[in-house]
Amino acid sequence: MTMTLRPIKTDQEYETMLEWIDKQFDLSPDINSPEGEQLQIALLLIKAYEDVHHPIPTPDPIEAVKLKMEEKGLLNKDLVSWIGSKGYVSALLNKKKPLTLKLAKIFHQQLGIPAEVLLS
Repeated sequence: MTMTLRPIKTDQEYETMLEWIDKQFDLSPDINSPEGEQLQIALLLIKAYEDVHHPIPTPDPIEAVKLKMEEKGLLNKDLVSWIGSKGYVSALLNKKKPLTLKLAKIFHQQLGIPAEVLLS
C-alpha cells in the first residue's frame, strides 16, 4: 500500500503515519525496494515531527555520571585517581563544584558517557 508522504503537521497525521509504518514493518519490505525506501522516508518524517513535538530531554550530566558509576560498581573513591581528592569528587557529585571540560573528557573516556550528555 502506497502512502502519500508529506511533512506531518498534526497529531492525527502523526498517528496515521505510525499505524502505516507499523503495517509496513509487518510486511518486511526489502530496504532497497520502493516500499522500503518509502518506509525509510516515513521514519524520517516521524523523527522530524517527534523532535519538534515530543523532544527527549537531555539527562543531567552529573546524574549521568552517578548512574554510570552505579552500573560499573564504582564508588566516589574510585574517581580520585582520575580527578583529584575525595573532597573534590564529593563536591563535584553534589554539584558544589562545576563539571569542567577537562572532567567531561575524563568521564567520556573512562565511563563512556556521550559528550553531548556531559556538555549539556
